[in-house]
Amino acid sequence: MAITVNIYYSGKNGNAVKFAKEMISSGLAQSVRNEKGNLRYDYFLPMDDDETVLLIDGWQDQAALDIHHGLPLMEQIAALREKYDLHMRVERYVSDDATEEDKKFVRE
Repeated sequence: MAITVNIYYSGKNGNAVKFAKEMISSGLAQSVRNEKGNLRYDYFLPMDDDETVLLIDGWQDQAALDIHHGLPLMEQIAALREKYDLHMRVERYVSDDATEEDKKFVRE
């Protein structure tokens, strides 16, 4: 089963957006995307909160996520979080398959 982790990075003075921009411009975000087992690594801006950035981080399985957490890259990400004085709220989801009933409401 795939794992999706939603990480809400919050700070002050636009620091969450600055963090996300630096993650992208430095190549760190792309490095995560290139890891074996990564399914998604995308930043979003909530419409009602200028001081928060949402990262949707998807992994093939727990083993891939565990390997990711053990990489030196994580130290660089942690250092950036400290640089921008960010706080995090994390939600974790394990996927299952949509039912036929659910699919009736999806317009493709």
